[in-house]
Amino acid sequence: MTGTRRRIGERGHDLIREPLLNKGAAFSPEERHAFGLEGLLPWRSIPIELQRRRVLANLDVITDPLQKYVSLAALQDRNEYLYFDVLMHRLEELLPIVYTPTVGLATQRFSHVFQRGRGVWITPDMQGRVATVLRQAAGGRQVRLIVATDNESILGIGDQGAGGIAIAIGKLSIYTAAAGIDPAMVLPVSLDVGTDNEELRTDPLYLGWPERRLRGAAYQQLLDEFVTAVTAVFPGALVQWEDLRKDNALQVLDRYRERLPSFNDDIQGTGAVALAGMLTAGRITGRRLVDERVVILGGGAAGLGIARQIRAGLQAEGGADAGDVPRIAVLDSKGLIVADADMDAYKRELAWDPRTAARIGLERGRRTLADVVAAFRPTVLIGTSGQPGAFSREIVMRMAAEVPRPVILPLSNPTANCEALPADLYAWTDGRALVATGSPFPDVEVAGVRRRVGQGNNAFIFPGVGLAALAGNLERIDDRAFTTAARALAASVTEADLASGLLYPQANRLRLAAREVATAVLRDLLGDKDAEGMPVAERVAATMWAPVYPTFESR
Repeated sequence: MTGTRRRIGERGHDLIREPLLNKGAAFSPEERHAFGLEGLLPWRSIPIELQRRRVLANLDVITDPLQKYVSLAALQDRNEYLYFDVLMHRLEELLPIVYTPTVGLATQRFSHVFQRGRGVWITPDMQGRVATVLRQAAGGRQVRLIVATDNESILGIGDQGAGGIAIAIGKLSIYTAAAGIDPAMVLPVSLDVGTDNEELRTDPLYLGWPERRLRGAAYQQLLDEFVTAVTAVFPGALVQWEDLRKDNALQVLDRYRERLPSFNDDIQGTGAVALAGMLTAGRITGRRLVDERVVILGGGAAGLGIARQIRAGLQAEGGADAGDVPRIAVLDSKGLIVADADMDAYKRELAWDPRTAARIGLERGRRTLADVVAAFRPTVLIGTSGQPGAFSREIVMRMAAEVPRPVILPLSNPTANCEALPADLYAWTDGRALVATGSPFPDVEVAGVRRRVGQGNNAFIFPGVGLAALAGNLERIDDRAFTTAARALAASVTEADLASGLLYPQANRLRLAAREVATAVLRDLLGDKDAEGMPVAERVAATMWAPVYPTFESR
């Protein structure tokens, strides 16, 4: 593939130290002469294919996942074209390194493995200057996509302070590898408002704002300024909110969704992924959404997002989560969420009527997961609790006794927080369960047949939605986009995938899945053609960047 021609003003050391421009040993002899690179690189010029071979050979001898992460991060800091070329050629293998679960460890170890700043940290002492800080961080680039986190609810490991930016970096790597978002147009942001993690604050190597977290009005004031600055410095840019605490996540989503194109992946992305898994499972079980009874263990932002998306799917099928007994039961740490108990405001939309709970034997004191499974007889069991082992043998076997093909989705990340191991789920259900997890797991042999374990990963949703937003210059991202994305993702699962046990596409098809999701979302919103008359599928394809070195010319 031949790259485009591009005019640049950088020369010599400034050129080879800029990761968005550096080609390393791939600079041609003509470019070396024209841009003052002669003598700064070894004599031979090689193509990106040979560079990739060298990088992969070095990666293959590294056995520790965190060291692989550090090695890849160093490559990204040197040469973004080569980094994404390597990532895209080994996406299934490297996704768990640059994203969950290894990125969780990298977040915890952030200050100890720090090599170079990437993105921008917004701290309380920058109030009144946030727009200036963002402008400086962009360095003249046209930023169109931001992943912003306040670092408080990272995966299943909680408050990680300034290190949460590793999650934003990882998400943006997936945006580029899967959806072809130009890496020159993205910006990871850590809203470093402090940390309540005492271990971090007392660590002499900790690099973040070393105070307790901003709360209340002070927190809101900083976020207001951030959003105002984004709309001024990067007009039209999409913001993905990431890993905010459940109550903050909902407030931030609702407060800003009309001010700039934005969404919360933990709420909307997770909801769409879960819905897609259920829709795919229905192709095997023959059940429609209106036939399912769903238990969600985890009453946080993810649980709420899943409940909302399932309800949207039910409405599309002409059903509703209502009637004598709702179709969705959500449990938090106290058990089934029922309106006769104190609860956070956002949980009220999840709460059952006490009379409904009592009618099927779920009175106060009898609302544990085991109680709910016995009384409600779910066909689908979803975990977002972060509690390893929560789906016990007794609970799973009780569920399977009532349902020929139970759907079980232990989605908690990282791997250590998964509610049950896929091998156990297959064993406890005599191989009848349809299983997908949030983190990657190895294949499982069931009655002599190898089953692949599908990964219900948000990476199948958010890149496509983001690509649709950028390709269509969308001003608002609503829940409808995620329902459409879920249906597109489910439709992209092949018959061969289903036969091997997968409820989601294989990770090496992420780029195709993102393109199909983006096309479906835009087609739903715009019809077959965009405002300029271009077919939507062509608009999406034309937006996608690929890691092909351009030919440089002097400005």
